[in-house]
Amino acid sequence: MKTISVITGCFNEEDNVEELYVRVRAVMEGLGRYRYEHIFIDNASTDGTVAVLKRLAAVDSNVKIIVNARNFGHIRSPMHAFHQAAGDAVVGMAADLQDPPEMIADMIREWENGFSMVLAIKRSSQENPLMFWIRKRYYRLVNRLSSIETFENFTGFGLYDRRVVDLVKSFADPYPYFRGMIAEIGLPHKEIYFDQPARQRGLTKNDFYTLYDMAMLGITNLSKVPLRIVTFSGFVSAALCILAGLGYLAYKLLYWQRFSTGIAPLVIGIFFFGSVQLISVGILGEYIAAIHTQVQRRPLVVERERINFECPPAEPLRDNSRIGDRGCMGLASPMPARDCAGAVVEQL
Repeated sequence: MKTISVITGCFNEEDNVEELYVRVRAVMEGLGRYRYEHIFIDNASTDGTVAVLKRLAAVDSNVKIIVNARNFGHIRSPMHAFHQAAGDAVVGMAADLQDPPEMIADMIREWENGFSMVLAIKRSSQENPLMFWIRKRYYRLVNRLSSIETFENFTGFGLYDRRVVDLVKSFADPYPYFRGMIAEIGLPHKEIYFDQPARQRGLTKNDFYTLYDMAMLGITNLSKVPLRIVTFSGFVSAALCILAGLGYLAYKLLYWQRFSTGIAPLVIGIFFFGSVQLISVGILGEYIAAIHTQVQRRPLVVERERINFECPPAEPLRDNSRIGDRGCMGLASPMPARDCAGAVVEQL
């Protein structure tokens, strides 16, 4: 029997993780033909997220928890969980309930039809209209700059076959741009569209810096065009300087007594070319920083503890009437807690 792995990155999501767990479990038990594991990786939350997850894991061995030693960021932490997934297919989704768990059933259906990747594409969003418009413009910019076809309005929410998971692992990227990896792999995929709901509880963790970091990571990972633009700008600037210099020289020779150049062109030129140099250095710096990250070869995360990873996924319930007989949140417990749930298998 095949296994589905669901991975969810968490940071201060105590108000959402229990509902997410219940909804994912309801979908998987509704299918009834797959084992499953739900891996929550917590990025050193400062609220009660870990306590809620441990309570769930104590009564359901399908819930597996990784607690990071510190906050390793929204890029590295989910990728580490992706590497730990043991399923024949892996579903990645956020903890804020803006990725509807009910879509997992549709993803599995398309996977059964032979698609190695099933990508959830945002058709619309109830988030801030300005932010949604900016995101759309960014996705189109990246698609134009990239040498490969990328997926607009794709955030990483989707299902990935084990072959795709192994290929992602082979990248061995210490600071991965997951959406770019999926586009790079290029295996047959199916796009399914959804309307993203608004976050109901908690606060978004994406501030200006994290959004800028993700945006620059996408560009530097997928395109060399900015570097080419820097080179082209240098040639254009040099040509303008030569033409301006020749023009001023000719005008001075023709009107030697009457023409006074003054310092205004000099000041304007200095500020203009200084700005060009700063922008160029900034673009080069982004690529150098990406190289620096690759050279360091640091691990994605350092774990503080992990729970239930010694437990194999439980057999699925075949009689849905049993749902609600016992266990957490009124759902049947697929494996008694005393068997193995809650055990810590790795701790610093």
